[in-house]
Amino acid sequence: MKQVIYLAAMFWIIIISFPQGLSFADDAKRMEGVGNRLSTEISLSDLLNYAYLNNPSIIASKQDWKISIENYNLGKSYPDPQIMSTYYPSPLETRLGPQDWNLTLSQQFPFPGTLSQKGKVLESDVKISKFRLDKTVRDIAASIIISFHELIYVQKASHFAQSNFKLAQEMLKLSENLYTNDKALFYDISKARAQTAQIQYDILLLKELEQSEKARINTLLNRNPHARLGIARDLAFRKVVYEISEIYELSRDNLENILIAEEKINQSTQRMKLAKLENLPSFKLGLFYASIGDPDVPTPPPDAGDDAIGIQLGFNIPLWLGKNQSRTSIAFAMKQKARAQKLEIINKTSAKISRLWFKLQNSKRLITLYAKEMIPQSLRSVQTAETWYRQGEGSFSDFLELQATAYNFQISLERAKADYGKTLVKLELFTGVSLDKRISGKKITGKKSIAPKGDDKS
Repeated sequence: MKQVIYLAAMFWIIIISFPQGLSFADDAKRMEGVGNRLSTEISLSDLLNYAYLNNPSIIASKQDWKISIENYNLGKSYPDPQIMSTYYPSPLETRLGPQDWNLTLSQQFPFPGTLSQKGKVLESDVKISKFRLDKTVRDIAASIIISFHELIYVQKASHFAQSNFKLAQEMLKLSENLYTNDKALFYDISKARAQTAQIQYDILLLKELEQSEKARINTLLNRNPHARLGIARDLAFRKVVYEISEIYELSRDNLENILIAEEKINQSTQRMKLAKLENLPSFKLGLFYASIGDPDVPTPPPDAGDDAIGIQLGFNIPLWLGKNQSRTSIAFAMKQKARAQKLEIINKTSAKISRLWFKLQNSKRLITLYAKEMIPQSLRSVQTAETWYRQGEGSFSDFLELQATAYNFQISLERAKADYGKTLVKLELFTGVSLDKRISGKKITGKKSIAPKGDDKS
């Protein structure tokens, strides 16, 4: 799989907007097509596409974002106008005549600037919901990629185990023939049998692990845990091109939890401004109408029976200073809390990155060790042991021991590759960018690095 495709598959769901113009039928058709492909061969891009459309956590986060948008639209709107009517069972006598009923229409207006300031507070809620959606999408994507790496390891290990099982069976038959001809010891037969049984157990274990990992992937896709999944397509090895100090800086710029904390600080600042405006009077404008009947008097006035119309204007009095001060105090406390939470997240993130960096470097060293030294040496040793044995200069048990060692090294190499890929994905959860390719047009200097002292370089 090409490296560019891998990177695009990992991060496309984080940077694109929602699909436009797609009907439910279109999405269902797309998922059906992806599901058919997954039954034969699993590609990472197909898994991520399917999860984006079907994972319940992502769907719920999308709706949360929409809810925050509608709350923003509601919150910055004027209060609904009020209408009130009064009916008098016994008409109220006035100079102009009896008043049967009246009608009042009023509209409340917050102090100028209050609604726009409230909109700024609610706008932060929208941004926070979007960050949480991005975090959910990134977390689900990372979980899928981690499971995908594990599935690749299990399937490759199973392939090696099958090949070595066939070889072990051949070795067992050979040892039995040699024992019959007095050219091998009973110990050789026992060892060959034990090795065959061990590999057979490995095959059974790996099959169960494969089914378990496939069930986990299916649940992330909101599919039946036993839905068919094929062979996982291999992923290219990705080399990290950033130093750890730069990774610290990237995490501060892109980690959703830190961005949420920063937005909460900004929101608290806007809340303090809103609290000051809420301490000012709000106004009410109204229209009054009263229905006047004809007066029952011998000499009615010239304007008798004329309906009454009036204009009302009022405002509330923010008299209770303690309540007003509490609004400001709450907003200030929320700002201090958000600042402390941001620092806590940064510190915890630094510690996690440091541990992941160590695991990544250790996995990289193991890959180099097994691929370039241990496996080539063990395979040469197997060939040498076989040659010596056929020449009568070595024992059959030595040959079996070296063959088992080479098998274990092959499995260990695939384990190290899977651990490296999984750890890299976890690191990229904190950075929000691919660590094997530098961001175009952006230079990371580390001047604002949150790295602990002494951890600037690997």
